Amino acid sequence: MDQVIQVSGAILILSAFMLAQMGRISVESLPYLYLNAAGAGTLAVDAFRNEQWGFVLLEGVWFLVTLWSLTRAWRAKTPHTSD
Repeated sequence: MDQVIQVSGAILILSAFMLAQMGRISVESLPYLYLNAAGAGTLAVDAFRNEQWGFVLLEGVWFLVTLWSLTRAWRAKTPHTSD
């Protein structure tokens, strides 16, 4: 089962990368960021469960940076009201 989880997470990240390289999506687009967040989050949790600390660091940071980018993208899309 671990292999299915790992391959699924990797496919999500690699799909985002491939689509960006083919010019289908922007690296700043929500689909790209969602794919990266889902893949990195999946791999980080799996690595943590298996005590693979190097991969926890790699995927955890990847996930957190993607969340930061998602937050920026959401804020840019949200209309701001002035009081």
